[in-house]
Amino acid sequence: MSTENEGTAAPTPPAAPSVPPAPAASTPDLTKAPAAPAAAPADQGYAPAEPGAPAAPAQAPAPAQGAEQTQQLPPAPAAPPAAAPAYGYDQTQAHAQSPAQPPAPAAHTAYGAEAWPPPPPAVPAYGGQGGHGGGAWGAPLTTDGTPPPKPKGKGGMVAAVLVAALLAGGVGGGVGYWAAERNSGGGFGSTTITAGNTPKDLKRDAGSVAGLAANALPSVVTIEASAGDGEGGTGTGFVYDQEGHILTNNHVVASAANGGKLSATFSDGKKYEAEVMGRAQGYDVAVIKLKNPPAGLKPLPLGDSDKVAVGDPTIAIGAPFGLSNTVTTGIVSAKNRPVASGDGSGGKNSYMSALQTDASINPGNSGGPLIDGRGAVIGINSAIQSAGGGGGFGGGGQAGSIGLGFAIPINQAKNVAESLIKTGKPVYPVISVSVDLQAKADGAKISEQGAPANELVDPNGPAGKAGLKPGDIITEFGGKQVDSGPTLISLIWTYKPGDTVKLTYLRGGKPTTVDITLGSRVGDK
Repeated sequence: MSTENEGTAAPTPPAAPSVPPAPAASTPDLTKAPAAPAAAPADQGYAPAEPGAPAAPAQAPAPAQGAEQTQQLPPAPAAPPAAAPAYGYDQTQAHAQSPAQPPAPAAHTAYGAEAWPPPPPAVPAYGGQGGHGGGAWGAPLTTDGTPPPKPKGKGGMVAAVLVAALLAGGVGGGVGYWAAERNSGGGFGSTTITAGNTPKDLKRDAGSVAGLAANALPSVVTIEASAGDGEGGTGTGFVYDQEGHILTNNHVVASAANGGKLSATFSDGKKYEAEVMGRAQGYDVAVIKLKNPPAGLKPLPLGDSDKVAVGDPTIAIGAPFGLSNTVTTGIVSAKNRPVASGDGSGGKNSYMSALQTDASINPGNSGGPLIDGRGAVIGINSAIQSAGGGGGFGGGGQAGSIGLGFAIPINQAKNVAESLIKTGKPVYPVISVSVDLQAKADGAKISEQGAPANELVDPNGPAGKAGLKPGDIITEFGGKQVDSGPTLISLIWTYKPGDTVKLTYLRGGKPTTVDITLGSRVGDK
């Protein structure tokens, strides 16, 4: 549970000991020691301004209704169903109090139907009220109950978190701006200590964490994106090829997609202007390109996320809270974790069947690489789970890592990237049905109302041709259990159009398994 967000004030420190009296003579008698000061009280073990831990959130419900890229956290649900949690992207703040669960959206058309996906529940926008104070991350606490003023400039480019209080490990623009301003003056002094006996040339084995990080860092960039009005934030990306293409998250660059500004800064401090080549909102993947790429770009090698095993070592690289070139380590904690998220703007949802890791991922890490023990990219860091419900980064507290981070598997991201580079548009596999997200069923229930039957299940679509009808409950897809609509979408999107997959559904309590050939949809709706 994160303890960085509560801003609890520390107890008053013990009184300082009295100063011993000065010797009478101007030249002290060195043969006599001065009187010893009064003994100071024993250290009580208080950490300065250590915030209290928020209450543990209730078990997360199915990733339905899209968790979002991070922003302010909506309340954790009181009694969630037993299903995969919903996650959110990026920046977020968490307070101890868990608000009520946001209303579930009405049944929506999924997998290529016109109305899919539905907008996520209303969530506070990033950078909203209160700036970046609240006593978190070393910020001074306010004493009069008035939130600190919101700083001008870059805001948090993040999405809103839904149902399970999950945030995007994504854009940390607002926090990065706050940290830079706080450390640029204003009475905060600094002390530099030089270690004289430190070797100038520290050599590390190429296969060590230090060696792998040193090899990868020159290929990782800090992305700054801003809309025409100047609002934006920072995230991370990495070199995809020698032509200057950079792979990142959609929610990192979305604000700059229509007339905004975009730049990428390498670990050596060199900064380049960039442009958006293509965005896949549903996958939360984007490709940008440096306008004048330097010679000798070194793409990071891509691994095989299908061959990753739970327990494998991981290294996350990014710019958490604007702190570029940050390296953290962990392991693969789980695979195929359904994640539903949104961009915080009330728009559509994104879905992924994610790799879970305990490597520390924070706002600003979004879009950065998750690499394995050989230095190959196995995922794109995208989301984290927060320990509590409450305000987002703009509301008086900032949420950080609690060891639950999520990354888009690189095999899926690579397929999306290739499509974006070639055509500028994503391609999605579909089964052409509408799923009822409000249904309480042990699976994904095909909607029975809200539209004509031929729109709920397209008779000429993959599911219709396989014999599925409104009211059927899909319980398995590709040999994996389905416990909700978002889980089904996440699983479908791990495949390609044209793939044939086994699907099991219930009708009247009787299970039936069929082979279904996936259709396609070009672009985001």
